[in-house]
Amino acid sequence: MSIPSLSPVVPSRPELRLVPELPAETPAPAPEVRGFALFVGVDEASARAAGVDLAHLVETLRRVTADLVPSAETYAAVAFAPAGAGGRDLDIVRRALTERAATPKAAPTATRRRTGIVLDLSRKRLTIDGDTAPLTYREFELLQHLVLREGRTVARADIIETLWGEGEVDIPNERTIDVHIRRLRAKLGEYGDIVRTIRGSGYRFDRHADVVIRYGAGPSPDRF
Repeated sequence: MSIPSLSPVVPSRPELRLVPELPAETPAPAPEVRGFALFVGVDEASARAAGVDLAHLVETLRRVTADLVPSAETYAAVAFAPAGAGGRDLDIVRRALTERAATPKAAPTATRRRTGIVLDLSRKRLTIDGDTAPLTYREFELLQHLVLREGRTVARADIIETLWGEGEVDIPNERTIDVHIRRLRAKLGEYGDIVRTIRGSGYRFDRHADVVIRYGAGPSPDRF
């Protein structure tokens, strides 16, 4: 009996797929030079002995830099030390200027709690969020003049005539009134919008929920 020959068994190959190459990790960009610091250790006496003062020395170095690189920006700082501190000038300069640069900024102060404005006309006093506002006599009179005419546009000429009058030596012009208004608004801070500019006409006191007006010594304020 003859035995049939068997064909060799060839294992099947798994399907092969081309796998795209993984992108190489992007290298971090090389650091770039943005400038340099040149510390100069020289006191005023030594500079004068050499026939130059420090201000002229600094200006000369700046001018040289500008001549070489016109687009370069420069900044100069002077290092001070207590009299008789001793030590090398260069070491003191390096320590003073590098420590100044490394000093952390002061932590932001807590946000002031808004409690509003109290304008006491009888006592000639304005408080903002509980603190007395440092208004001058003229600034208070200007604010009071607008408040007493609440809702009406007050012309600059009317302000001049009422607050300065004929007996004043230096009677301002209308541009000066604008300056007084700007200073008043600056002192009002976040409440500066109670004084509104009416273009081409003058100024007006606008109602504001956080403003209390006290006309007399009584306990009951009027709130606008």
